Amino acid sequence: MVNRSVRWLSLIVLAVFLSGCGLIDYFYLPPAEDTAQELFEAGNDAMREKDYVAASAYFSKLKENFPFSPYAVEAELALADAYFLDEEWALAAEAYKDFESMHPRHEAIPYVLFSIGVANLNGYPSIDRSPQQVEEAYSYFSRLTESYPNTEYAEGAREQMARCRRLMAEHDLYVADFYFRMDRYTSALLRYKDIIAKYPDVPEVFEHAQLKAKASLIRDMENQSEETRREREGSWRHWFNWL
Repeated sequence: MVNRSVRWLSLIVLAVFLSGCGLIDYFYLPPAEDTAQELFEAGNDAMREKDYVAASAYFSKLKENFPFSPYAVEAELALADAYFLDEEWALAAEAYKDFESMHPRHEAIPYVLFSIGVANLNGYPSIDRSPQQVEEAYSYFSRLTESYPNTEYAEGAREQMARCRRLMAEHDLYVADFYFRMDRYTSALLRYKDIIAKYPDVPEVFEHAQLKAKASLIRDMENQSEETRREREGSWRHWFNWL
């Protein structure tokens, strides 16, 4: 009877000890890390719910913690998509570029090139700013049409190239018009001539530049005549003052 009591007491102590360990683990040990699959599924769920900030966090964590996981490549592309859908254009462009550099032969590269171009275009603030982003977008669309002409993205890229050309022309026209408004007609004329040579495929800008080029030439000639007249008058005034 005593032995049985001792045995039961030992079992109770062991149970308490084990449960105590479980409580200690629960309260003091860090929780188990999510697996790559769990992070990927959580990211996809967030994408479906249009919570792109959460989605990018999940995909970033997967990319950093599980770089060799079977889900890693898809997570890299999904991360870029999450930035894109959240209209974080600069982050999206960089993420797509990273994907292309890491996986240049991936089947999604035509889509990636197209997305880089669109992200650059959408991130371009206005025609009064440097058109570097637009020029870069044009280069990616051009690569897409040359390297993957028969893909579904090639036709869209050609349309976007026309949009790029228009934005670049409008920027150049903005600068030329600025010189014209400042009465710097020689500089304006040079800019208008450059636009006429470069953008015959942008009719509205091309025609405007032609008209303004003529006006700049006339005003530039008038200014030169005025300067000549003033020089002559100035020399005569010198004699009149002397008399």
